[in-house]
Amino acid sequence: MRMESDTFDELDLRVLDALEVNGRASFSRIGAVLGVSDQTVARRYRRLCAEGGLRVVAVRDAQRLGQDHWTLRLRCVPDSAPAIADALAKRPDTSWIGLAAGGTEIIFGTRPRSAGDRDDLLLGKLPRTPRVLEIHAHQMLHRFYGGPSGWLRKFAVLSDDEVAALRPRHDPALREPARIEPEDEPLLAALERDGRATHPELQRATGRSESAVKRRLAALFASGAVYVDVEYHSEILGYPTAAVLWITTSPAALHRVGQALAAHDEIAHAAATAGPSNIIATAVVRNTADLYAYLSGPLGRLEGVQHVEASPFLRRVKQLTYPSPAR
Repeated sequence: MRMESDTFDELDLRVLDALEVNGRASFSRIGAVLGVSDQTVARRYRRLCAEGGLRVVAVRDAQRLGQDHWTLRLRCVPDSAPAIADALAKRPDTSWIGLAAGGTEIIFGTRPRSAGDRDDLLLGKLPRTPRVLEIHAHQMLHRFYGGPSGWLRKFAVLSDDEVAALRPRHDPALREPARIEPEDEPLLAALERDGRATHPELQRATGRSESAVKRRLAALFASGAVYVDVEYHSEILGYPTAAVLWITTSPAALHRVGQALAAHDEIAHAAATAGPSNIIATAVVRNTADLYAYLSGPLGRLEGVQHVEASPFLRRVKQLTYPSPAR
């Protein structure tokens, strides 16, 4: 992979990949691994935020927490989808939202934190929205790729040694079942706004001592309950085209096909689901010609695939954050 931009270059790509490996790594640590100064990394980071849509935020891992994770597909009255998508984007339980199908379809991910929140959305608000014509709900059963695994890792932008030097080191003594306690909410709220918030900033946000913040943060990351993720405009990498793939396989081929998809460079996320399709994947490519080549080639050749439908995004309304926080 190479940066295809007049604004960003190979070093920006390496900074992005370093942040995917460890979003909370200090600028000095990233600079030491990349062979540049911490001031250079800080400048590149600020420019990527301002012009490349970069955001570093904490994410609760629904799969590790044993919580529901759904992908919903809504068919809407023409001209109503943008307003509905914006309303959904303001909900804290939606993780990503895109417009597809000529602007009449909304596709989004949601992680309800309780059965009540799930029922409020799926059985309450959405069915009562008059301009929503059809709802298809897919519950995630198993993640093949995505979540803590960043897409850039597939392109070996950084060497194995560089990745090892950046990867967070978790104390085995801190490993415990993944869970989030009520008293963790102020801490997570701050990290969901800025995954790189400093310990003093987190101390002020929580009212807890800095040492208590450090201990609890280390425990949350070690358990896998929370991870730090990055979002950015894939256009700056020369990959402006993304599509959701609704894939149906035979039951016996489900796991094998999912594992194969996880190894494809084009796939940023893939999961087995309950619903009209049994695998949902997100493909990120350079253009529609490359999307066709992927559908008819690597994906089309997988034994056990029975049906594929592609929904290219017209616009991404939300990735991890909405609206973009001021910097």
